[in-house]
Amino acid sequence: MSADRRLGIATVCLSGTLEDKLAAAAAAGFDGVELFENDLVASPWSPERVRGACADLGLTIDLYQPFRDFEAVPPDVLARNLRRAELKFDVMRRLGADTVLVCSSVSPDTVDDDELAAEQLHALAARAAEHGIRVAYEALAWGRFVNTYDRSWRIVRAADHPALGVCLDSFHVLSRDVDPVAIRTIPGEKVFFLQLADAPRLRMDVLQWSRHHRLFPGQGAFDLRGFVGHVLATGYSGPLSLEVFNDVFRQSEPRAAAVDAMRSLLLLQEAPDTALPLAGHAFTELDVDDVTAPRVEAALTGLGFAPSGRHRTKPVRLWRQGEARIVLNHRDPSGGGRVAVSAVAVAGADPAGSAERAEAFLAAPVGSAAVAAPDGTSVIFCRDDLGWLADFTAEEVGEDSGAGLLDTDHVGLTEPFDRFDQAALFYRAVLGLEPDDVAEFAAPFGLVRSRPVVDRARHVRIALDSALVRRGTWGPDVREPQHVAFRSADALASARRMRELGAPLLDIPANYYDDLDARLALPPELLADLRELSVLYDRDEHGEFLHFFTEVLGDRVFFEVVQRVGGYAGYGAVNAPVTMAAHRGRRLAGR
Repeated sequence: MSADRRLGIATVCLSGTLEDKLAAAAAAGFDGVELFENDLVASPWSPERVRGACADLGLTIDLYQPFRDFEAVPPDVLARNLRRAELKFDVMRRLGADTVLVCSSVSPDTVDDDELAAEQLHALAARAAEHGIRVAYEALAWGRFVNTYDRSWRIVRAADHPALGVCLDSFHVLSRDVDPVAIRTIPGEKVFFLQLADAPRLRMDVLQWSRHHRLFPGQGAFDLRGFVGHVLATGYSGPLSLEVFNDVFRQSEPRAAAVDAMRSLLLLQEAPDTALPLAGHAFTELDVDDVTAPRVEAALTGLGFAPSGRHRTKPVRLWRQGEARIVLNHRDPSGGGRVAVSAVAVAGADPAGSAERAEAFLAAPVGSAAVAAPDGTSVIFCRDDLGWLADFTAEEVGEDSGAGLLDTDHVGLTEPFDRFDQAALFYRAVLGLEPDDVAEFAAPFGLVRSRPVVDRARHVRIALDSALVRRGTWGPDVREPQHVAFRSADALASARRMRELGAPLLDIPANYYDDLDARLALPPELLADLRELSVLYDRDEHGEFLHFFTEVLGDRVFFEVVQRVGGYAGYGAVNAPVTMAAHRGRRLAGR
């Protein structure tokens, strides 16, 4: 896919007034916009002023939309529709727009007659051509009769007018589960426009699905790369343009949403497997203060970590066990009980190349080899030869301090609901991670959605969580919790050793183990060990998963220890409600 193709965005994707939307689109680097009629109607700017503003911002108006309920109607309705069209063509002339989107009709006036539809669309195209305008006919997935791309193409072909072509919208095609391969049979000169949107797979009315749940490419479940490949195979030479209806995006700050939109198109155009390979988690950095630093250090000691280095110029200390590393950054001495994951450091052969790629995907640089994620967490790129350890003055590590931890399994970050899809797209683009399946579970304080992103070799895992509804003030005081999970070859042995070392481990109620016995009929000796040590358990067709947790340290961070047996690749989501309730009980008891 050519990286120099023009990129566009519909103004309906963004929040704000038309002026806000145009400024945001230009700032994000878009070449053109689809001007949604409602945005013009609500604007105090004349069409001429909008045209001038777009020119000043370096934007073209690639499409004016939508023109609804036109075709296959009685003569009196057709006359009214043609009058309406003439007035819109005049507005388009003043705007400098040369293509109008005509959606297949949902009107009760329309009839199921392709020949009549073709005849009337021919008449519309003839009127449009007199104004130098093209008509792009689109099959709405919920159109009354015309609701598939192949039928819209048959009507356009039968109408046979040079100013009439089709608009292909990925949502309208892919939401109906039809094979898009026949798009390749449409001549490229008759594909007048291409609109792109991703979406999650949902079982609901397609109109509601479309109006509220579209996503930018790379955030949903559609095969957009394959879809675009079919369209480009026709010889289509127009822009790749986004048309995304989403309740969250239309309430978000427009410049941030426009950056996400541009990032999604850059990712869509990128050739597969071009991200630089990652070797694993180099370290995870936690910000601590005067109140929490001693508590976090005591917890690390109880987990078998030992201090192994002090930074030469910063108030930063490195803790290590095996290849698992935690960096404590004492940058905020003010107190208040704050602990937060401030940076995720990943190892690779070419940190500079990884940082360059990240910046190409519009990530904000925060250092020579680091960028900022949307929630402010830094992503740091380190060499996999551990050369970055030279920044630390070494400390001796005790011989007997370990508790069997091998390395970092994953980092868990909770994102606000309105940044959940944004975060997943960021890590896909910047680190080349791929999303695992979304899991949803009913937690004590509401529904939680989880979507891990991982590299192909599963060396780097980031588990993204989000509460689907913002919590009220009565709810848990652990808002947006974060955690670091370490891998053990023997979770039971690690748990036993950590209890000896005084780790602040989380106790799990007996009811959980009674249910575990009823559900899975584990061997009695294993169940007894799990119960004694408060280790949780899950399994699937690929393997088993054992894991346990510390209490919450400070305001939001805790640690987890996991053991993966066989091919188990999940995160024990089935146990999350139990863990959340136990964390809540521990914090209340501590008061």
